[in-house]
Amino acid sequence: MKDFQDLIHHRRSIRKYTDQPLAAEEVEQILKAALLSPSSKSKKPWQFIVVEDKTQLQQLSHCKPLGSKPIAECVLAVVVLADPLTSDVWIEDASIASLMMQLQAEDLNIGSCWIQIRERYGENEASAEQYVRDMFDVPLQMQVLSVITFGYKAQERAPYDDEKLEWEKIHIGKW
Repeated sequence: MKDFQDLIHHRRSIRKYTDQPLAAEEVEQILKAALLSPSSKSKKPWQFIVVEDKTQLQQLSHCKPLGSKPIAECVLAVVVLADPLTSDVWIEDASIASLMMQLQAEDLNIGSCWIQIRERYGENEASAEQYVRDMFDVPLQMQVLSVITFGYKAQERAPYDDEKLEWEKIHIGKW
């Protein structure tokens, strides 16, 4: 990307990926972005499970009935977890780490998509989080926030249009 403004204009959720594996250096850069992300009081409550195995990706894509299909189509998924005993703002810290990975991916021209797990439910009202916990033997104290999918883009999406920005949502000095 040319600059940060260009990066945030072009970063869009990508749900269709090619089968081409990511280079090891690219995966490392994406994971490094997560580890470099800021956290409240530098507590770093997050942890990450890296999934590249196609069988596991297929299985993980069944964590909830809607919105999880990109997991089966990606070449890399990162399960984002955090420990609420380490930080009371674990959701915010893990969200920042998730976004940092997505911005790094876009800078590498790699597509990504946030798949929400926390507070989402599958068939028969089964918790998507519990599905992930069972699949990866997640320790009890850890909370699952999301799964971020990555892969080379099999679709292109137009950058955001400045003309469609909702400036009415910005309030200066008071509501």
